[in-house]
Amino acid sequence: MLGSIAFVFPGQGSQSLGMLADLASIHPLVQEVFTDASAALGVDLWQLVQEGPVERLNQTRLTQPAMLAAGYAVYRVWEEEGGSAPDFVAGHSLGEYTALVVAEALDFADAVRLVAERGRLMQEAVPEGMGGMAAVIGLGDDELRQLCQQEAQGDVLAPANFNAPGQVVVAGTQAALERLMEAARAAGAKRVVLLPVSVPSHCALMQGAAEAFRALLAATTLHSPKVMVVHNVDVQSHNDGAAIREALVRQIYSPVRWTESIRYLARQGATTFLELGPGRVLSGLGKRIEPSLTMLHVEDGKSLKTALEAV
Repeated sequence: MLGSIAFVFPGQGSQSLGMLADLASIHPLVQEVFTDASAALGVDLWQLVQEGPVERLNQTRLTQPAMLAAGYAVYRVWEEEGGSAPDFVAGHSLGEYTALVVAEALDFADAVRLVAERGRLMQEAVPEGMGGMAAVIGLGDDELRQLCQQEAQGDVLAPANFNAPGQVVVAGTQAALERLMEAARAAGAKRVVLLPVSVPSHCALMQGAAEAFRALLAATTLHSPKVMVVHNVDVQSHNDGAAIREALVRQIYSPVRWTESIRYLARQGATTFLELGPGRVLSGLGKRIEPSLTMLHVEDGKSLKTALEAV
């Protein structure tokens, strides 16, 4: 397959009970990675992702390290099977931490502890029921920005994830979200869906969490990435620890610019994208962003075999 390869890692929302069970049955390395993550966290993450309960898996402070471990485990299996090394890496929101681990900018155990604290701080930043997120399908980015400004009315309300053309997630206070959802329908949105999340990520409601997180990042060792990492917040790559830390702090309260990130990677020469981790969310978004790109995913034995043969 010609062209460069980009590895992309999913974030929160792609988790499910039983994830990676098939891959783990073939590759013991999956559970080994989860054992390392569990030791760093003091929680049996493999038991959690296999047995639940699902309500506990969906707690942000546990979802984030579980998804980090899942993405990294799939990467390690890919590596063990002799799969091609990436030319670029990126991750959607939380997935950016997996990308940094794969690029050897961040130690895996440190990343596990970091994202668990990131999740806890985000969860505690806004009382449950006071904020939320909604997906809006079928409106342009600029139109949605204007609607957010119009319906904020003094509350926090802003685009949180630019996932693909015509697919944007908005975050803010509950009251402002309700106004936005009504206005988006009136403006001709094809679908408007309130998401089942309790944390309004990637908006100004998360600034307190971000500042608290800054101190944790300051105490964490970061290295220059060995592979280009494209960051969510500015669609750029950074080589020094201070710049990476700042990008990770800002990411918590700033929108995920995923559409721009995929297009940027394509301009750098990436023609094949490999989504490593549970689900196919990023593969689906990638096809909507740039239909000419090759999108593959790895989450079980069958998809691993298909991707190895393709790449």
